[in-house]
Amino acid sequence: MEYHGNLRKMNTALDDQGNALYALPLSDQTIDLNPLLGQSIKLAYSGTIHCIHCGRKTAKSFNQGYCFPCFRKLARCDTCIIKPELCHYHQGTCREPEWGEIHCFQPHIVYLANSSGLKVGITRRSQIPTRWIDQGAVQALPILEVSSRYLAGKLEVILKQHVSDRTQWQKMLKSKAETLDLEDQRDRLLALCEPEINQTATSCEKEAVQWLARAGAVVIHYPVLEYPAKVKAFNFDKSPEAEGRLLGIKGQYLIFDSGVINIRKFAGYEVALSY
Repeated sequence: MEYHGNLRKMNTALDDQGNALYALPLSDQTIDLNPLLGQSIKLAYSGTIHCIHCGRKTAKSFNQGYCFPCFRKLARCDTCIIKPELCHYHQGTCREPEWGEIHCFQPHIVYLANSSGLKVGITRRSQIPTRWIDQGAVQALPILEVSSRYLAGKLEVILKQHVSDRTQWQKMLKSKAETLDLEDQRDRLLALCEPEINQTATSCEKEAVQWLARAGAVVIHYPVLEYPAKVKAFNFDKSPEAEGRLLGIKGQYLIFDSGVINIRKFAGYEVALSY
């Protein structure tokens, strides 16, 4: 079989048993990937990139799929998306106020996850469990719910004084992370940070911060036949082909017996997929 189109980040879902399900969008086609586990697959990059927002042909991709003009003008490409505590909407300088209202002024979750180890993160409530799967988390636990991305970012800054906010992607791809007691970690961290969290909450509207003391951890299982001993990454900007036997899918990575490829990194790249 062979398919042609522009890559997008993989679609993900979680079934009733906690198994991660993956599908690869290629322009107007979607290919279910879980059934391809164990098969030989080839991705061949044509040399053409189209912006994932405006569709314009671009010589270089910015911020995982955008042309330079879109990278400069879209709110989703602003620094505050990576560092939400730097949100400047209230200053009247948001690049796209309407987009910000739809995406940033929505309920957000502050969570703990276990991908390459314990980490803290934030996401829109509507993005659960997608965000966790995209990060390759094998466990995740919501700990706080807040009224905006900006407030979630401020709380994340408090918590990351005591726990990392990053995933070590190579470690995540080499093995299944050791099981952690996330409820115990939650209690420890919230006890450490309670004064600062309460101080932040008192400066906001009533009930802007909700403590999720009764939430339970979500366990995620990934379709992986075998983890690589060493992680070698394919890069379409250096070599136009990624090929090998599909040994697994985790985060936004395809794991071949010959290397790994971050599908999200190459969003907008025109490829042929064959198997």
